[in-house]
Amino acid sequence: MKRFAVFGDPIAHSLSPRIHSAFSKKTNIPLTYTAIHAPAATFEDQLAEFNRDGGIGANITLPLKSLVVPMCAELSDFAQRIGAVNTLSRRLDNHWRGDNTDGPGLIEDLVQRHHINLYGRRVLILGAGGAARAAAFALLETNIESLVISNRTPARAAALADALADPERVMTNTVADFRNEHAFDVVIDATSAGHSGAHHKLPAHLIAPNTVCYHLSYGKAARNFIAFARQAGATRVFDGLGMLVEQAAEAFAIWNDVRPETDAIYNELRAEAPLDASD
Repeated sequence: MKRFAVFGDPIAHSLSPRIHSAFSKKTNIPLTYTAIHAPAATFEDQLAEFNRDGGIGANITLPLKSLVVPMCAELSDFAQRIGAVNTLSRRLDNHWRGDNTDGPGLIEDLVQRHHINLYGRRVLILGAGGAARAAAFALLETNIESLVISNRTPARAAALADALADPERVMTNTVADFRNEHAFDVVIDATSAGHSGAHHKLPAHLIAPNTVCYHLSYGKAARNFIAFARQAGATRVFDGLGMLVEQAAEAFAIWNDVRPETDAIYNELRAEAPLDASD
């Protein structure tokens, strides 16, 4: 039986084993998929042990997505560009190939599930870390009109803009400089502020009723942003649960050459964790 796992720290909360179990049943492809707690200090040894024990593929989550890059003998073009890996596949020579399915998962959720037309849109991304990088590179490939990156540390926003290498469409800004800015078509929160319960300081005038507001996380981490966006008048507000499911489907396809249907497991998880949940 094929053996897969997800590595991260923390990892107990991960929905990935449940999602991949559902994919296994849906496609009739038998596999095992477990969650492995891997602190950064021991991750490389744990990954090597997983390889020796017959593991053929893995997902990598925080805080290991950049750390795993030098452990790969090969990187996909997308993973190489963003400098982060969330999907490993064991090659025939027992070395790892690294991919990143976060960006494609985001676009799949926005375009296919939520029917968002991204062509020609003005997009604002909050944050400049690994999640923001994956989102930014993927969004530029959809022919958006422009992308503004805003980060608490302006130098990090500037570094991401430089990496994107598209000065005609990509720019940076700080919250303090948004006073004369018009509302955006899409606002994406790629920050970790929600994990600490921090409230948003984004000016409400940047959000119009038809602005698409999307947090890359789900559950409690996304709650303050969702509340802020709705108070600002947005009617199309989403969290990252769909992105989680779609990036998992992309990884499953890399490993098994079959992309599973995702609506059933998404709807099941959504029913258990409604976007309006307040616990």
